[in-house]
Amino acid sequence: MKYKRILLKISGEVLAGEKGFGLNDNMIMEVCRSIKQCRDLGVEVGVVVGGGNFWRGRSSGDMSRVKADHIGMLATVMNAIALSDGLERLGVPAVVQTAAEMKTFAETYYYNRALKTLENGKVLIFGCGTGNPFFSTDTGAALRSIEIGADILMKATNVDGVYDKDPNKYDDAVKYDKITPQEVLEKNINVMDSTAFALCKDNHMPILVFNLEKENSIIDAINDKPIGTLVADE
Repeated sequence: MKYKRILLKISGEVLAGEKGFGLNDNMIMEVCRSIKQCRDLGVEVGVVVGGGNFWRGRSSGDMSRVKADHIGMLATVMNAIALSDGLERLGVPAVVQTAAEMKTFAETYYYNRALKTLENGKVLIFGCGTGNPFFSTDTGAALRSIEIGADILMKATNVDGVYDKDPNKYDDAVKYDKITPQEVLEKNINVMDSTAFALCKDNHMPILVFNLEKENSIIDAINDKPIGTLVADE
């Protein structure tokens, strides 16, 4: 394997399947089977999951942004617990750690505990993002990938990589197989939110953007097969 430790970022919407809201057990198990394949190959896996299948804080009307983001953090914990249940059904030990303390449901995130969990072969699922309002789960994924010393941050999306413009709107959009962080800035390409991207760029964390719906996409990624778009230094 090219990568021995990965941080996988999954959107909450992926877990909803076609209905677009809530949880779809078939999708959960599909994601968990892919994660199990990675672990069976000896790869240490951390996961950050979003909460958009339950709550979109930025479209919550006149609600306080702080309160809206708190609700969003709780949504990510529901998804994290669902993923841990799916993994355990497959015989894969999984631990949920949250940035905000909620001992009844999950461990509280501590750096040393997180490393020990990964080293013991358990899948570690991070909930609550960074634990702070105004930061997205992309930023949470960037932060945790750097903290745990991941070899790469793998961002699973509904498109097969990074394009020079939105491929859903423009037929002539061009996909990049590899691009440097500096080129992303110069071309004003949206890879992830600016805070998350800056964290990765400043700490030389490579980012792989790929389509999770493609069969064996995660396995192909950890085997360094051509998939998605790699954002990395030369």
